[in-house]
Amino acid sequence: MGNSPENKLVAVKMVEIDVSQAGQRIDNFLLARLKGAPKSLIYRILRKGEVRVNKGRIKPTYRLQAGDLVRIPPVRLSESVPVKPHERVLQQIEESILFEDKRLLILNKPSGIAVHGGSGLSYGIIEAFRALRPDAPYLELVHRLDRETSGCLIIAKKRSALRTLHELIRQNQVDKYYLTLVKNDWGGGDRVIDAPLRKNTLKSGERMVIISPDGKPARSLFQPLTCSEQASLMQVKLDTGRTHQIRVHATSTGHPIAGDDKYGDENFNKLLRAQGLKRLFLHAVKLEFEISDDGPKITVTAPLPSDLSQLLKKLDMRYKLAT
Repeated sequence: MGNSPENKLVAVKMVEIDVSQAGQRIDNFLLARLKGAPKSLIYRILRKGEVRVNKGRIKPTYRLQAGDLVRIPPVRLSESVPVKPHERVLQQIEESILFEDKRLLILNKPSGIAVHGGSGLSYGIIEAFRALRPDAPYLELVHRLDRETSGCLIIAKKRSALRTLHELIRQNQVDKYYLTLVKNDWGGGDRVIDAPLRKNTLKSGERMVIISPDGKPARSLFQPLTCSEQASLMQVKLDTGRTHQIRVHATSTGHPIAGDDKYGDENFNKLLRAQGLKRLFLHAVKLEFEISDDGPKITVTAPLPSDLSQLLKKLDMRYKLAT
């Protein structure tokens, strides 16, 4: 089959991993290396054993070591010109930076923008930053937020910072706090939800996360800030960072999140839609961590977006973050 002008066939490559690349997961390494390749393709070539490390098969979670020899198979990549985000979007993202130093930056991610392109999206936050900073040698996501979720998002400006932050996250040394509005009066004080989560694919193809004994450990601390009969504003601290963790844990308590079309309550969503809520009420409000032993603790708070703060005004809900 001949190559179309929109696609090119990348030949087999053998890449030796140096010290600066060590510690990276193989799936993330391939995503960065094979620009334009969808995640589904990356995981397929890993699953089929077409990617080899030191001539052996590896799992997507394998972390590269200095000296590893990686075989990257021939894959067909799109050569279509990437869509540059609109100037208005770029300005919005530039203005959303909350903290920046030589190692990392933290922004208040707007709701509705994915963290990266793919799955039908022409761009995400990381592509926007690469457009904003074309001369930046390195920009990579440290963690993820769902497309609808707003708030604190970390981007590493150095590979060493990415490795350090990933290690801090694995050791549960990055404190992540969220604000969320849930259905009805919480009816009590602080509550820890410790329920393992497993990703599940329905017959329709939709992906859902469910509570399951054979799932991955997931722990969330829910703290009520202000409550009414109709709804409760909660602060949630994550001890783990599973996909849809807060959404599934909230629903499991009988208090689903406002605006959640996947795990939420249709009548509750309809009620708040009439009050002006047009999105999931979930906001990553604060991050706290120490990236170096001799440096100060980094504490960053992301202001609640105007659409969510306006809703709280309508509901006459005032709050102060729990300490």
